[in-house]
This record gives sequence, structure tokens and C-alpha cells, in this order.
Amino acid sequence: MTQLVRIRAMKVKLHEMNWTEAKEYFLRNDIVLLPVGSNEQHGPQNPLGTDHLIAKAIAEETAERTGVVCLQAIPFGVSSNHKQFWGTIYISPMTFKNYVKEVCMTLGYYGVKKIVIINGHGGNLEALMEMARELREREIFVSIFQWWLAASKLLPNLFDSEERGHACAEETSMNLALYPRIVDMSKAIDESPMKYFVQGRGVTIPLDTIDYTQSGVFGKSTTASVEKGRIVFEAVVEELVKYIDLLRETKIEDLMQKPKL
Repeated sequence: MTQLVRIRAMKVKLHEMNWTEAKEYFLRNDIVLLPVGSNEQHGPQNPLGTDHLIAKAIAEETAERTGVVCLQAIPFGVSSNHKQFWGTIYISPMTFKNYVKEVCMTLGYYGVKKIVIINGHGGNLEALMEMARELREREIFVSIFQWWLAASKLLPNLFDSEERGHACAEETSMNLALYPRIVDMSKAIDESPMKYFVQGRGVTIPLDTIDYTQSGVFGKSTTASVEKGRIVFEAVVEELVKYIDLLRETKIEDLMQKPKL
């Protein structure tokens, strides 16, 4: 399908539709948005739900602008590295992958061929990519959008490198713009990550967040602002809308795996 058809009453959140409205959408459209994230520490100033809350906001705004239906956010992800900070809820990579995969396969039952995952947590990426490759073999094309990667390209000078780390100014600014009620800037802190005592070039070691930082902040968070958060949000949503427009005009046959030589 190349032409997206807006549904009656302009509902774009699947959980707000009744089943006949969902049928009408799925019979005419083959694309959906799926936000995923995590429930993990984001410093003393940010809510634990930062990752899935930001992903949800981006996905729902994109849905409003494009007419593409958006599912509920999947809130828990692959984040055991934050477990020493209270309230972090994590699941294994395999459980996460299989859960998201089964959601996507259910969508495939209703004729969905293109799924855009708005991922709010970088730790989910490896499991999501493995899942996306598996589903491509089933003729379901899954792509993954990560807002902070888009922001670093679109707005390279808005924050410096110390402000773009986990729970730092960029992420905190997004929360201030989207959920100011649950951000406490009086607790914002700047903390440079510690260097672990066992290091070596080319060596990867299984460290947790607490091995680097006592606050959970990987850099500078006190410079966050509502204004910068609004700039980032608008830029990344616009970029995602452009991608959605391109994707829905692309034939599914052109997105599938190539045959063996």
C-alpha cells in the first residue's frame, strides 16, 4: 500500500480504538508505530520512566502528524546494568526480544508489513536488531528510530559531549519540555564518569553503571532547559515524520531480503 488512509474520527492510538475502527485502519494501511523503552534510573532529577515516556511522546506526536497508528509503549527493557539504583526494572535480552517479536507478529496477522519502533533506550538495540532480522525473513520490515542519534546529527551544536550522556542535559531537557511536573532540577547533578581501574585497549568488560557513577549521571545535567528540550523534540519528530512518509511510499517487495546468489 502506498497511500495512507486516515481513519474515521482521526484516532491514531490503537488502545483508544474499538475493534471495528482498528479493522478499518488495518484493512487500508500496512504501517504502525511501536514505542519501547525501559524503567531505569536517570539520575536523581529524572523519572525512572524517562526512556519509555520520551519514546511514547515522540511516537504519539508522529502519529498525530502522519495518521499512522501508534501502539502503547512497552515500558520495560534491557537495563540490568542499572540494577543497583532503586526502582530499575529490567528483563533479559531474550525475553525482551521475544515479547516485542510476538507483538510484531500479531500485527502481521492483521496485515501490517512495516513497523517503526521508536526506541527510547540504547540497551534495547541489540535485541531489537536481532528481532528485526528474523522478522524480515517473515516479510515484516522493522526499522528502529533512536531520537538521541537523530538529535546529535540534526543539532550538533545545541549540547556539548558532556551534556549528551545518560541522564545529562539533553535527556533532562526533553523531560522538562514533555513532563515538567516529574522532573526535579533542584536535584540535578554534574558528575564525570570514573575510569575503571582495569582497562586495556581493545578490551570490553561487563561493568554496571555504578562502576562509573554514584549519581547515575554520565556528565553534565544542570544545564538542561525547557527551551532546548522543545527544540530537540520538534527536530526529531520532524525527522521521523520524513522517514515515515518515505517508508509508506516504498513497496514492501523492495524492503525484503535479497535472494541468495
